[in-house]
Amino acid sequence: MELIILSGGILVVPVLAFITSFLFWPGVLLKAYNWYWRRRLGLVVRYSHSGSYRFCYSSRGTPGGATPSLLLLHGFSATKDMWLPVIKHLPRSQHVVCVDMPGHEGTSRTGAEDYSIQGQVGRIHQFVQSIGLDKRPFHLVGTSMGGNVAGVYAARHPAHLSSATLICPAGLVYPTESKFIIRLREMEKSRQEEKSQQEESIPLIPSTPQELEDMLRLCCYTPLNLPRQVLRGLLDNRIPNNDFYREVFMEIVGEKSRHSLQENLDLITAPLQVIWGTEDQVVDVSGAAVLQAALPSCQVELLDNCGHSVALERPRKAAKLITDFLSAQEVNSENVKKLS
Repeated sequence: MELIILSGGILVVPVLAFITSFLFWPGVLLKAYNWYWRRRLGLVVRYSHSGSYRFCYSSRGTPGGATPSLLLLHGFSATKDMWLPVIKHLPRSQHVVCVDMPGHEGTSRTGAEDYSIQGQVGRIHQFVQSIGLDKRPFHLVGTSMGGNVAGVYAARHPAHLSSATLICPAGLVYPTESKFIIRLREMEKSRQEEKSQQEESIPLIPSTPQELEDMLRLCCYTPLNLPRQVLRGLLDNRIPNNDFYREVFMEIVGEKSRHSLQENLDLITAPLQVIWGTEDQVVDVSGAAVLQAALPSCQVELLDNCGHSVALERPRKAAKLITDFLSAQEVNSENVKKLS
């Protein structure tokens, strides 16, 4: 390893490269950090295909263990890596699959027909079949937009699931409107007069450091206090995708998708777990009561002092709740077998 001698001592070249990257290419450094974290957790990035359509996903372990495989669906404008903090607290023996949702990160970017909730459900079903995850029932986890997709998937493909976890899911009719929904309604009213400005000001699609900080405050109850360079890196990685994010956003808040989960609740038969932050400002926690009213047997877990980004704010708790739920389902299944 080449060394550089400085007046203050010896500096290893990779350290200098690290500092340079942090200062000038923070977005690249954040991607490298996620690569390192995946490697440390034993996750391998893979690709699968359905015709010409490509899915990018990361996985650890193999199916067929004591508990069902976990398939994790991320939220709007995130990637499969958003689950890394949760996976850190899952048992090493647990088979885990995290997929990039349609058009996100390494998964094919096509058109609006794939970005509606029904379109995403169709693509996720193709993914499940492409990697053979449908050979035995699996547990499906989805958050926010991914929660909407997971719920509709549970309604449309019940035979493939052992159970499901919805974390702060979108797609419901909420008794109480969140801060985010109120802002959307205000934007909708002024859409005709200020169309170009409205497109730039969607709260979940930041294009400036201030807008990114506002988005993080909207999504997280606990302040993150990230260094300026980390914020810049996050923004650098998001901005090239902003036009795509707008296209997806308009699909999922449009008439076809806005209440997709609500419209499919009566078709959900799999055991259901609901996890929600009580301080969620994106989709209001009152949605948990809607789910419990429609599906009385679902298990609801409300997390105090937690916002919309449960996987980021309370990863250890989320992992434990999911693991405990899976264990409880296993016990119930054994009891049913004994009775029969």
